[in-house]
Amino acid sequence: MEQQRTVPPADTSFGNSSPILFKGIITGVMILLMMVPTLFISSLVQERKARQKAIVQEVSQRWAGAQKLTGLFLILPYETLDNDEKGRQQLVRRDLFILPEEMKVSSQMEPAVRKRSIYQVLLYHSKTAFSGEFQFSLPKDINSSDILWKDASICMGLSDIKGIGEKVVVMLGGQQYELAPGLPNRSLVKTGLSAPVDLSASAGQPIRFSASLDLKGSEQLHFIPFAGNSSYDVQSAWPSPSFDGNTLPAPYDISENGFHANWTFSKANLPFGTVLRAPDFNEEDFSFGVTMVQPADQYAKTERSVKYAILFIGLTFSLFLVVEIMQKKPVHPIQYVLIGIALSIFYTLLLSISEFIAFDYAYAIATLATVSLITLYAQSHFREWKVSLLFGTILTMLYSFAFVLVRLEDTALLVGSIGLFVILALVMYGTRKIRWYPGGAATA
Repeated sequence: MEQQRTVPPADTSFGNSSPILFKGIITGVMILLMMVPTLFISSLVQERKARQKAIVQEVSQRWAGAQKLTGLFLILPYETLDNDEKGRQQLVRRDLFILPEEMKVSSQMEPAVRKRSIYQVLLYHSKTAFSGEFQFSLPKDINSSDILWKDASICMGLSDIKGIGEKVVVMLGGQQYELAPGLPNRSLVKTGLSAPVDLSASAGQPIRFSASLDLKGSEQLHFIPFAGNSSYDVQSAWPSPSFDGNTLPAPYDISENGFHANWTFSKANLPFGTVLRAPDFNEEDFSFGVTMVQPADQYAKTERSVKYAILFIGLTFSLFLVVEIMQKKPVHPIQYVLIGIALSIFYTLLLSISEFIAFDYAYAIATLATVSLITLYAQSHFREWKVSLLFGTILTMLYSFAFVLVRLEDTALLVGSIGLFVILALVMYGTRKIRWYPGGAATA
């Protein structure tokens, strides 16, 4: 008679854990799927941002665009002999550009914020004074007698003449000249103002000049240092300037009452002299100035907030998974979808509300609405206020953490990395006693 052998039951702990494993996989897939709405939200932010930009451009076109000034310079025509195509000599008329030997520029910018629909457009009104002196160091191959002194022109480069508020009068050698749109020669600058002057009386002697310019513009005021030695002084009550170009002001001062900046140039740091024949350089290489910046607008802040959507969705879904395992009250995938949609709607609330009120208040309202909704939803499912308040507390902390990151600029990456490490550590510590395998030993 054969002896029956008793076969011990197989270890089914892993098999019994398959529902948890399956639910974890489903939760991970749901987290990834819920990132899709955030892509549409990002597109919505870009659309609203583009709409704002279009409004700004429309208002700027009617007011005046960004302005770029060169200061004053002279155009001196002269006659010289040159060979034509057949080798015959003929008298040719050419131009010399005479830049100031010394020039001082002082500008006062008055910001003007205009509202169009729900958007704000940053404009300005400036008063700029020019003063200095021209000296005539003619090239060796050009005699003073070759210069047509009576046909000279006093000119000023200006990017958008629509912004001129009052007539532009130049005092040159004791005489007044009113500038009109147009330039006799556009080799140096493309657009600007000019007036014909007769320099026969001075005929090469140093001559003083002064002028004032009442000008409107949008956001940006730039200068081109067309002078031998020059200084530029710009003041404004706007507290958020951005200094542009290859040259930073020194010194400058920025406070809540505005800014004051000064630029200084000399012949030693400019690659051109005060007498030019055919300019062969790009004026943009020397452009500098200031842009009146609106501090991080609501679209930029909302866009930065959307970048942390994976953090909110991932941690919230993970928290629901852990609580449903501990409470043994399964959460249906459809419920996860509803929670994910609630987390996504936070960003549309933030975007829409921040277009009407300050971003900080909009963030607080959107956070309160989203946290309250998810907290009450957790209460309706788990039937325990202790658990639902846990959800509310953790979500509030997450949104507060994201708000700090949005407000930071230079240190956002450092603070964010440290914060995420701390959050991960807390999650690992809080789930250390969960028995992921039935019958397995809990971690101490």
